[in-house]
Amino acid sequence: MYGWIWRHLPGNAWVRAVLSLALVLMAVYVLFQYVFPWAEPLLPFNDVTVDGAGAAADTAAREGAAR
Repeated sequence: MYGWIWRHLPGNAWVRAVLSLALVLMAVYVLFQYVFPWAEPLLPFNDVTVDGAGAAADTAAREGAAR
């Protein structure tokens, strides 16, 4: 895929390198400005299921298993 892109860019190696860098920067910009903010509410990063009672029970279980 990268070879196909490289072959289809115009110019010599330096021009292709600059155009490749510009394409990568544009892709990163689009991801950070549009794709990631759109997908963020769909991701479960804020669904925390650990609470104080569960942590205390885990600690007691580990201490009991260590004895």
